[in-house]
Amino acid sequence: MNQIGERPWLAHYPEHIPKSVTYDEKPLQAFLKESASNHPNVNALYFLGKELTYQELFQQSQQLASYLQALGLTKGDRVSIMLPNSPQAVISYYGVLLAGGIVVQTNPLYKERELAYQLKDSGSKIIICLDLLMPIVSKAKKQTSVEHVIVTSIKDYLPFPKNVIYPIIQKKQYPDLVKPKKTDSIHPWTYILKNQGTSFKEYPTDPKNDLALLQYTGGTTGFPKGVMLTHYNLVSNVQMCKIWLDENKAKQDIVLGVLPFFHVYGMTTVMNYSLVTGSKMVLLPKFEVEDVLKTIDKQKPTIFPGAPTIYIGLLNHPKLKDYNLSSIEACISGSAPLPFEVQDKFQKITGGRLIEGYGLTESSPVTHANFLASDTVQGGIGVPWPDTDAKIISMETGEALEAGEAGEIVVRGPQVMKGYWNNPEETEQALKDGWLFTGDIGYMDENGCFYVIDRKKDMIIAGGYNIYPREVEEVLYEHEAIQEAVVAGIPDPYRGETVKAYVVIKEGYHLTEEELDQFTRKNLASFKVPRIYEFRKELPKTAVGKILRRTLIEEEKLKINDVKDQTS
Repeated sequence: MNQIGERPWLAHYPEHIPKSVTYDEKPLQAFLKESASNHPNVNALYFLGKELTYQELFQQSQQLASYLQALGLTKGDRVSIMLPNSPQAVISYYGVLLAGGIVVQTNPLYKERELAYQLKDSGSKIIICLDLLMPIVSKAKKQTSVEHVIVTSIKDYLPFPKNVIYPIIQKKQYPDLVKPKKTDSIHPWTYILKNQGTSFKEYPTDPKNDLALLQYTGGTTGFPKGVMLTHYNLVSNVQMCKIWLDENKAKQDIVLGVLPFFHVYGMTTVMNYSLVTGSKMVLLPKFEVEDVLKTIDKQKPTIFPGAPTIYIGLLNHPKLKDYNLSSIEACISGSAPLPFEVQDKFQKITGGRLIEGYGLTESSPVTHANFLASDTVQGGIGVPWPDTDAKIISMETGEALEAGEAGEIVVRGPQVMKGYWNNPEETEQALKDGWLFTGDIGYMDENGCFYVIDRKKDMIIAGGYNIYPREVEEVLYEHEAIQEAVVAGIPDPYRGETVKAYVVIKEGYHLTEEELDQFTRKNLASFKVPRIYEFRKELPKTAVGKILRRTLIEEEKLKINDVKDQTS
């Protein structure tokens, strides 16, 4: 049997993918300057009809950097960016880096409490946000050390006549919305671009040690943790991405930006990838199925990173056949397991390749992916990327396991985080001797292909049996009537936990609990078959479309507590 330490996957690398690479030891923002110099008149982005060239993008990023320093920002200061996908999101990200700051990506869907926690924990001095978010930002700001708020609007980058129509519609939807005026602490985006120059101080950067980003992710304590990603972490991962997708192509790509940039997956595979390669990114501020279909049809993107729920949404749209999706050449799916049926159908419709990848916020984020040029192994996450090591270890002994044996996936490589911000205890748990402990259970086959069985924390123990939700979900997705499905272990007084399935039925289909039960019993051992089915119109999801299993479990616990309260 192969020992995982032997790196058997390298024997299967296609010729165009090098086994080892020397990564650029320079700050991430240097790539924007290079692209602006090499392709000044090439369109860097497209947003709802508005286009910006690389030269314009660089100039406006410089203006923002200059303004941030005028507000007092110095090297290492944190700036929160609370924006949807938009030109402002890209300009803000690179403007902060040019000014010497550290970006703190902030979800625009955050409520006051969540925002206040992140602003306090990161120590952000400045926040850049959408005008619609000012009420929440103003309340949260009072509890933090934030000194300045830079405010922008979607209309700031809309072409005529959209920029005239949008404020009228916005006023009807949000009658209490007040147009921000320049004060000592509030700074309208349009004021900066109109009045600020492009000169700023360039601080020296140590790419391997200096942070570029604080990306918050969930923690075992219940509080989000700030993942510290250096310039080198992000540069190496985006250069790995270029190697994986390039395949010696001479042309530049058009990259569809549906995944939000405030999530590390969209940030790396869309925004940073586009700027490093001089490609054009097509931005959508939110995921609306028909908008995505129209955009693909008109803008002809070649690369479309996404999540399974995004591809599922497109495949099940009633007007799918009205749109031409044949421009799509490559898609890497992440954030959740990719059902084979979804992959197969999407590839047949587009003619492009949809492969499954794997990663974590703590690894910038990608560590594994299937090859684009060869057949994908069904259910596998592929092989480690160049210069990335991975192995499976025993959860009891910590020893490396042989091929075929299940244990925890651990990884190491230049993309692995520096640690958690102000959290040495959790850093020590996650990083050991350079290895990142992922918390995912999986195995490696003889060819070096890795498979994820499930999250350690999601494994269901029912009546003494270990049950992996992903295995049950794969069976559910095989039923022609099911659009989305998620399986969770809910409290059970007799079995400890019991298996419950939450399903969304495709439009035009009908399915009963009895029919679904019969289907799963034909394909699963009896102890794995869900004991309870719940049909829903939709499932709770993250911003990148990952189904929130833990939210459903918490709902179940609340139901149980309510019953206890009523009977006591």
